[in-house]
Parts: sequence; structure tokens; C-alpha cells
Amino acid sequence: MVLAQLTPTRILTVYVAQGVISVVFLYLAIRILSRDRKRLNVFFASLYISPVIGVIANFIYAPLSDVTVVLALNFITNFTSTYAPIFIVVFDLILLKSEKIINTSKQLVILIGYAIAVFCMVIFLFFPGYGLTISPATNWTPVWSFPFFLYIILVLTCFAAIPAFYYSIKIYQKFEDKQLKKKWRFFIFGYIALMTFMYAIFISNFLNNATFRIIAGILALILAILGGFMMYYGVGRQIEK
Repeated sequence: MVLAQLTPTRILTVYVAQGVISVVFLYLAIRILSRDRKRLNVFFASLYISPVIGVIANFIYAPLSDVTVVLALNFITNFTSTYAPIFIVVFDLILLKSEKIINTSKQLVILIGYAIAVFCMVIFLFFPGYGLTISPATNWTPVWSFPFFLYIILVLTCFAAIPAFYYSIKIYQKFEDKQLKKKWRFFIFGYIALMTFMYAIFISNFLNNATFRIIAGILALILAILGGFMMYYGVGRQIEK
């Protein structure tokens, strides 16, 4: 298989920025799961694990030049990254309403329903000009069309980003203890930072501007690490116990 030539921008965004993020996320996930593997812990840790799977796929396909293989691995990257926030929706709902009300069946409906919505982005790949392009013309960097970009943004925003933020605020309003409210604020701000990181990456894939990709890569590195640790500080250390 012929290898693609990696540009400095590609190396910076994939192997440096995303590499550091994946190490941090794995560390936080292991910390959460090492103490207890109850369902809340698993859902919270999955927020970190899901994008790491995407980064690993990205590591593999970045130097490749087989279009079919690259598209398949890129799909995994896009799917796992977009899918990650749904775990916080389920996590919040369990905290807000209890696991008896948000039982296993309801959890599966949410997780599977969102998975189907995200997976449907594959349809765009069958319509040239409406999906994404990865080829020698783009230096094997993914370039998103506006329809593809809009679909991902709408699915992410309507079914994961906004619901998770809404339920997080509802939980915050229920707390009376000042210390709990303070820690939950860290959780909320950390979540906002992580979502900003995701939107920045998606926008850079759409704009396909080398300068913006570098800026987005640096911004993503800062926001992802900051957001990951803030969410862990706000909630992760408590559910470890």
C-alpha cells in the first residue's frame, strides 16, 4: 500500500495535538474505572474512551493513500467523536431521575437511537460533493461538504450537546450544598470546553484552511485537556468512590 505524504499541519493536528489528548483521556478513563465499574462510571468514562477510538483510527489512516481504507477509518473517527457526548446525556438523566426510572431499556433506546442518527452520515458518502473528500487533491486531509457538515452539527447539537447541557443545568439547580454546586460548575464548564473543541475541529474540516486547522488544533489541545480535567474534577473524582 502506497503511503501518503504527511504535511506539517497534518502531523501537528493528528500525531501531536490528538496524541496528547488521547493520552490524557485514557488516563482519566482509567482513573474513573479503576475504582468502580458501576454503570455511572462506565458512562462517564465512555465520554473519554469513545473519541480515543477515533484518534487511533486517525493515527492509522493518516499516512495511507488507499481511498476505501481511508474513508472507512475516517468514518470510525467521525462516528466515535460525534457519538461521545451522548454518554453524558444518559449520565445526567440517571443522576437527575435515578437508574430505576432511566432503566436499561431506556438507556439502550437513547444510545441506539443516537447511534443510528450518527451512522446515517454514511449516506452522504454515496453522493459525490455532498459528503466528504479525502484524496491527493486534499493532501489526504478530510474536507467536509456543507451538507455533511450541517448534518453532523444538527445531530450533535439537537440530540447530544443541548440535552446534556440542559440536564446538567437542571441537576445544578437541585443542589443546595455550595461545595456540590461549585464542583458541578466545573463539570458544566468542562463540558462546554469539550464541545467547543469538537465544534472547532468540525469547522476546520469544513473550511479546509491550513491556518485555521493549525489554530483549531492548538485550541482543541487546550480545550480538550482543560475540559477533560474540569469534568473529572467536578464529577469523576466523586463517582470513583
